[in-house]
Amino acid sequence: MTNATHRAAVIGLGSMGSGMAGSLLRAGFSVAACDVNPEAVARFATAGGRAAANPAEAARDADVVVSVVVNAAQTEAVLFGETGAAAAMPEGAVFVSSATMDPAVARALAARLEATGRHYLDAPMSGGAARAADGGLTFLASGSAAAFARARPALEAMAGTLYELGDAAGQGAAFKMINQLLAGVHIAAACEAMAFAAKQGLDLRRVYEVITKSAGNSWMFENRVPHILDADYSPKSAVDIFVKDLGIVQDMARAEKYPVPVAAAALQMFLMASGAGMGRDDDASVARLYAQVSGATLPGTK
Repeated sequence: MTNATHRAAVIGLGSMGSGMAGSLLRAGFSVAACDVNPEAVARFATAGGRAAANPAEAARDADVVVSVVVNAAQTEAVLFGETGAAAAMPEGAVFVSSATMDPAVARALAARLEATGRHYLDAPMSGGAARAADGGLTFLASGSAAAFARARPALEAMAGTLYELGDAAGQGAAFKMINQLLAGVHIAAACEAMAFAAKQGLDLRRVYEVITKSAGNSWMFENRVPHILDADYSPKSAVDIFVKDLGIVQDMARAEKYPVPVAAAALQMFLMASGAGMGRDDDASVARLYAQVSGATLPGTK
């Protein structure tokens, strides 16, 4: 089949889902989508998509259903809620789950859906809203050969890199949690370093210039510190995302009796930032928390 004959559904039109839906449209898919925000659905319809009232309506007749929601509980509701997608999907269709979740939950959701004759692809992604918009995401995917075959045309439209990490759900989720452990620690460390530099009275733009050319650099330092320099804490990725994800890391580690003290310390900083009212702000807001408790002055603060 050509992409023109493929039918896709996207559940969730936030900063990631809207970009992914746009990539599918550009690739020639017929795309239906729904979201709790009616304005997002209206924008999608204006761009050439088909508005749907709920997951079941979006999933009806779809070859692939891409779920771009926040967590496991929302994914379960998308699939099996009162207006869930599972019963509406044609037999043999594939559900692509992009939420970050505990691998054990991914396995349970996959088993429940696959028992109905539909496929489940565990496919959390990384890359941010800009890469979602240009079809350049990285997918960390696992599932059956049939799930991959059914989902591949859609994945190729949305992904710059597709990692095929195993033949069962849960493996993609586990890889994503390793990524999130590192990402959260690196963001917290970058924020700590920049607030510390401010406390020393250093020129923060020069700090950024020097560190990005030095061994202390990280992808997260290079990506998040400009938000601090510009005092722009509009959420590209919110603090509460890492409250959730590093919380999952803690739960997984506790179940394995495995120590994760560095990730635990990072989680506490995100929790404190959220508790201070910054939960929906950009995750670089952890720097503002350090500034508040230390008296350091960051750009945009007095």
